[in-house]
Amino acid sequence: MSAATPAVTALGADAAQAAVTAAAKALGLPTVREEAARYAAAAAKARLTHLAFLAEVLSAECDDREHRRRQRRINEAKFPRHKRLSDFDTARLPDLPAATLAHLGTGAWIEAGQPLVLLGDSGTGKTHLLIALGMAAAEQGHRVRYITTAALVNELTEAADDKQLTRVVNRYARLDLLCLDEIGYVHLDPRGAELLFQIITAREERASIACASNAPFSEWGTTFTDPRLAAAVVDRLTFNAHIINTGTQSYRLATTRTRQEVTPPR
Repeated sequence: MSAATPAVTALGADAAQAAVTAAAKALGLPTVREEAARYAAAAAKARLTHLAFLAEVLSAECDDREHRRRQRRINEAKFPRHKRLSDFDTARLPDLPAATLAHLGTGAWIEAGQPLVLLGDSGTGKTHLLIALGMAAAEQGHRVRYITTAALVNELTEAADDKQLTRVVNRYARLDLLCLDEIGYVHLDPRGAELLFQIITAREERASIACASNAPFSEWGTTFTDPRLAAAVVDRLTFNAHIINTGTQSYRLATTRTRQEVTPPR
């Protein structure tokens, strides 16, 4: 049985615009609501069929919706600033193959639940890479959260004091990627170290952690106080992990010196 031909009502331009606006609002189509008239004018000028016009305006809605989704993921990740892999000077790390960085940018390691560890001195690009990879993951649709180690431990401590620890641990466990910065910058008391270990354990071999540290693994015992706990943390973060050493040469310091050499004194 064939479908009945839909009834068509002849509307004037103003009435048609009002009807489109009302329908788009009811259906949650902000781009259609705002751009329908412009697309209709362009379609008429290009002599598009009605079906082609509909395809154009709905495609625009889909594109804008995807853009908003990416922006929402980035905002939810709470990055302190925006960094891109394309902005990273790979010449600074000659031992890091461009293919490795490109592979990490695809997010395949996140799909596999693999860890990523960035080691190196201050100013060598660890945080740039951490944020850039996190932003790439967010734009790919992953749930991402950036936080420093000290801030996370403080949040966990407050949650434990308020008897909300399980809720907070579960929230971090649901992330596709946790970007944990500045491991080793502050010494953790035994309670804080154990709380952080809970987060790491909750994500082990299931969801990715990307972390950055200015201390080699051999010095993590100082950060975590208990050598056995430090060994357990290192074991979990390095199993099947991607490990990148950004070296000891500070890019920030080198850039500052270059600017001082180029800019003549006043």
